Amino acid sequence: MIRVLVAEDQSAVRAGLVLILRSASDIEVVGEAADGEQAVALARELRPDLVLMDVQMPRLDGVSATRQVVAEGLADVLVLTTFDLDEFVFGALRAGASGFLLKNTEARDLLEAVRAVGRGEGLISPAVTRRLIAEFAAKPVREPTADPSVLDCLTRREREVLSCLGEGLSNAEIAVRLDMAEATVKTHVSRLLGKLELRSRVQAAVLAQELGV
Repeated sequence: MIRVLVAEDQSAVRAGLVLILRSASDIEVVGEAADGEQAVALARELRPDLVLMDVQMPRLDGVSATRQVVAEGLADVLVLTTFDLDEFVFGALRAGASGFLLKNTEARDLLEAVRAVGRGEGLISPAVTRRLIAEFAAKPVREPTADPSVLDCLTRREREVLSCLGEGLSNAEIAVRLDMAEATVKTHVSRLLGKLELRSRVQAAVLAQELGV
């Protein structure tokens, strides 16, 4: 059972999200928050597996709330918002969010995203992934915000997997690209996350883009 806390300031939207989540037998909604501060407080109290976090909320925005939840190890965070191409995306991912979906995502895709994050697999919707990569590609060449030497600990194969993560490829797609078993891909992803001290493959994808892997 995946225990979920829903943080959304619009009551009608929050009710809709709760209704969708409760339609799944393997997902339990353990709490609802109407602002960022309440989201953090309830995460501390309820210790859910996952927080479904809106970005724009009163008192404390979703990015700041995500940063606190992740920093304290309270839960994984799946960000859900109407904003798909601005600093909210980058801010949420750098804050440690395990996934990012748009609010117009179909109900079944929302449920699958919750399950994916619940399994420890970070997720960004395909549309957001493409735009995220395009955004990096469109930016002028600049000094990376991360130190390239952090990659020295990776094997050649792990670097290849990291590069694929930066393209937004799934484990199945990486397996085809690199001609290896999907289980082997999962092992490489797990190892490189540990070596780089990252919480999710989403953070790895952002790092890969920043360093131009």
